Amino acid sequence: MADKIKKIAVLTSGGDSPGMNAAIRSVVRTCAYMKLECIAIYRGYQGMIEGDFKEMNARSVNNIINKGGTILKSARCEEFRTPEGRQKAHAQLLKNNIDGLVVIGGNGSFTGALKLNDEFNFPVIGIPGTIDNDILGTTYTLGFDTAINTVVDAIDKIRDTASSHNRLFFVEVMGRDVGHIALNAGVGAGAEEILIPEQNLGLDRLLDSLKRSKASGKSSSIVIVAEGDKTGKNVFELKEYVEEHLPIYDVRVSVLGHMQRGGNPTCFDRVLASRMGVKAVESLIEGKSNYMVGIRDNQLILTPISEAIKAHTAIDEELVRVSDIMST
Repeated sequence: MADKIKKIAVLTSGGDSPGMNAAIRSVVRTCAYMKLECIAIYRGYQGMIEGDFKEMNARSVNNIINKGGTILKSARCEEFRTPEGRQKAHAQLLKNNIDGLVVIGGNGSFTGALKLNDEFNFPVIGIPGTIDNDILGTTYTLGFDTAINTVVDAIDKIRDTASSHNRLFFVEVMGRDVGHIALNAGVGAGAEEILIPEQNLGLDRLLDSLKRSKASGKSSSIVIVAEGDKTGKNVFELKEYVEEHLPIYDVRVSVLGHMQRGGNPTCFDRVLASRMGVKAVESLIEGKSNYMVGIRDNQLILTPISEAIKAHTAIDEELVRVSDIMST
């Protein structure tokens, strides 16, 4: 297989995450080191269908390891969801003599890669790039570490205001289906309560927790709310409920939104992306396909993409317990 793989393409798809550029750089430079051609596909699967390809070399990826976002852009592509769209995409790959594909993205991106392999037996390797850290087969996804550090930094600043005015802040963070960002950032920032999709704590427990905080002498509180939390319909409803039942609190809401996706990747994400890019290219050269590169116990591993997209990663129950103890 080593002499069959001569040209590898790389794309980013789905939501952007810090570390994607570092992964692109790693794929391109590993190809250069291995004397392989590397083709960048712009705008994900949409660009694949339209043939938006560009040859890359080691110098093409200078000075991008420190940048957030993705230089290859990203786009949703409804056409790729159809057999006809995937047929067009595959035809473009063949037209450009591409032998293997590295897909950097999340569950949706990997589902597309899986279909491409199933229908055309085209070699694909995935690199998990999503701030949600919700993909099976890896302890960390690219962008998660940067995102939680961004959130902790924002909460530290919000706490300055909360303390100055004796306020309660509800801080909403990303996490529609999983609470990894909320839980980790909440523990790291010393939040008084953390609300996540995996645990519907109920409004009564939230009130009890806030009453205990007040009784213990805390003059201000921070409550981290994952956007998918089921305690209330949304963070603003939580604010209104607390104001109604605990008028002693001056309540504010801060929705961090897409700032969590941006910013320069941390050293951890840059190193992880570099390792994963090398592993992805080497795996294609070795004849492997339909795998996602992951990390566990600081060792790079391969997980079948079909397994990686089956379900979301479970929340760390030990960290939940630590959070309960720390909020005392």
